[in-house]
Amino acid sequence: MAFDMTDEAIAALQAELAAKGVRYCVGAYVDIHGVQKGKVVPLPHLAHMAHGSERYTGYALDGLGQAPNDDEITSIPDFGHVIQLPWEPRIAWMPADNHFQGAPYPLSTRVALKAQLEKAAELGFGFDLGIEAEIFLLRRTAAGLEVPSPNDTLVKPCYDLKGFLDNFGWLDRMASTIDALGWDLYSFDHEDANGQFEFDFRFADALTTCDRLTFFRMMAKHYAEEEGLIATMMPKPFADRTGNGAHFNMSLRDLASGANAFACDPAEDPRGLGLTATGYHFIGGILAHGRALCAALAPTVNSYKRLVRRGAMAGFSWAPVFNSYGSNNRTNSVRVPAGGGRCESRNADGSVNPYLAATLVLAAGLDGVKRALDPGKPNDDNLYELTEAERATRGIEFLPQTLLEAVEAFEADPLVEETLGTALRDEFALYKRQEWNEYHLTVGAWETERYSQLF
Repeated sequence: MAFDMTDEAIAALQAELAAKGVRYCVGAYVDIHGVQKGKVVPLPHLAHMAHGSERYTGYALDGLGQAPNDDEITSIPDFGHVIQLPWEPRIAWMPADNHFQGAPYPLSTRVALKAQLEKAAELGFGFDLGIEAEIFLLRRTAAGLEVPSPNDTLVKPCYDLKGFLDNFGWLDRMASTIDALGWDLYSFDHEDANGQFEFDFRFADALTTCDRLTFFRMMAKHYAEEEGLIATMMPKPFADRTGNGAHFNMSLRDLASGANAFACDPAEDPRGLGLTATGYHFIGGILAHGRALCAALAPTVNSYKRLVRRGAMAGFSWAPVFNSYGSNNRTNSVRVPAGGGRCESRNADGSVNPYLAATLVLAAGLDGVKRALDPGKPNDDNLYELTEAERATRGIEFLPQTLLEAVEAFEADPLVEETLGTALRDEFALYKRQEWNEYHLTVGAWETERYSQLF
């Protein structure tokens, strides 16, 4: 267990952490929603935790598929991804995998991702992933949530320097910590909505990137709370502003050479985007399973208020609504950024469980590679402005427009069950159907205001 570390290696790690001032360790795993769970052990008990001492009643957690009479699951920390909490150095955080009766637990989404990465390796590929982290910084008032600088009423606040500098304390804390952690932050800015920001750090292997996004959420919320603010990656906090994406930037790596299996000179690519045949086939797989993938990439009721062309906004939303791909064109759900060498899934939003979504996107892409699926011609024009007849002629279908529609597509796609297993597929669908039903049966303020006086 303990990811094959010897007792001597664990003891050496324990001594190293003690020398850094660590007194406690947490092995953090996630539930079906991507929300962290875990127990904290004193550092002298690190070896015990590594061998499964910390037991959990899975029935008490969302998405772990247990009944009250089932044996407990355990949590095994990954010592290759240890982070000493920057704001509380007495605690060492490490991602963990669930185990059950001595074996990896297949309903653990991190376990599912590792299993899919092994399948990719059998084909000679590694999976590299970068996730663009968009997040709102807000203040809670008696009137509800608002941006920290409510006088910022710019119609187009994207890249606004005043909004950036007004929140520089939090931004600097985030940026400095990301760099100190070695994630290589290369850009951050004020995004398209007032109070919205984006952090872009270097891609890594998919497991590492998913661990980092999980930690990023916790860190952002903590630093915001220190300033009396709220940080949220909720997909669509405000109907009249853009939402929080978490775009997946993906490529396969040739394990034999270490080279990017998607990259080529755009001049050598007949379609001019800078992708190899492998890259196009990967996109073909994503599109073939695009409607089913949407449930994992955009997994909440609120997600589908982001995936609209315009909605309550004055202009276009920038969000994808079509199962399509193209060049540096943000009206497609899959975009090939300038220079090629990767593809970007723009469906993913801030509520994503990154382990689950990465598992399924990789499986879909590899299915495209194995079957040599051709995604067709890239779409370079503004798809928002197509007529329905033009869209039908091109064979461009809509992505799901509600969580229920997405879950139905998720359940209907055989690749989902093949990849996740029946139990994890059913568990995700169960919780997401419950979420939809609870939302659908709730009578909200909009309905009361509209109908109570009308009828």
